[in-house]
Amino acid sequence: MDRSPIIKKIIDNKKQPNLRYRLKSMVERFTDLLFLTLFDIETPVEENLESLEKQFDELVDLACWDVEKSCSAVWDNYVERLPIVLEKLNLDAEAIASCDPASLSIEEVYMAYPGFYAIAIYRLAHELHKFGFPLVPRLMTEYAHRQTGVDINPGAKIGDSFFIDHATGVVIGETAVIKNNVKMYQGVTLGALYVAKKLQKTKRHPTIEDNVTIYANATILGGDTVIGENSVIGGNAWLTASVPPNSTVFHSPEIKIKTAPHVS
Repeated sequence: MDRSPIIKKIIDNKKQPNLRYRLKSMVERFTDLLFLTLFDIETPVEENLESLEKQFDELVDLACWDVEKSCSAVWDNYVERLPIVLEKLNLDAEAIASCDPASLSIEEVYMAYPGFYAIAIYRLAHELHKFGFPLVPRLMTEYAHRQTGVDINPGAKIGDSFFIDHATGVVIGETAVIKNNVKMYQGVTLGALYVAKKLQKTKRHPTIEDNVTIYANATILGGDTVIGENSVIGGNAWLTASVPPNSTVFHSPEIKIKTAPHVS
């Protein structure tokens, strides 16, 4: 069988000249080494920063397609931010350990909690995102998403001492703002009311003020939606409007009991 016409058609339909899938595996390797460098006591910091810089240069070659931007200049600024990111992540771990009665040690949080891992990769990706290097941080958070079931867009803004318990199914959109000491449980969505490309530059996702707790499977939508400080959002609640501070919002299920048919 002559496959040359098939091969030609496939090649002709490869429309994206920059689409190199090895970038994904390289980002995952970079992310793993970065995480270990910050947390693993046996992983050398100085030596690994040199390795990370080399890996980052390779990522720039594959992912920085805009010749107007100097993506390679990002690294030095990023490294300067790593101690601050680590301080924030230590606060996140401490919040989880102090809030969750099931945690046996702070080490358990760092090694076994998917919520902490997802937050860690988000914070590391968010710093790169702020420097205007979007594809690599997106791939970093998607790597964490695949491992934990937590989807945090690297563009979201999240304050100190953030706690996601159980974690699976959490979705936090690109323009969401989460302030300090927020607790969130599995299945929570901070999403947009509408999906349209023309809304790309607008705030589409909600703002969560300080000291808010959001229980499992609650859905909060809309860029103008603000959950006031010290509020509690109950499980399965659906919100598309703002809630004042110190509120309690809960979902009231309708229960119908099926009666047995009358037998004469």
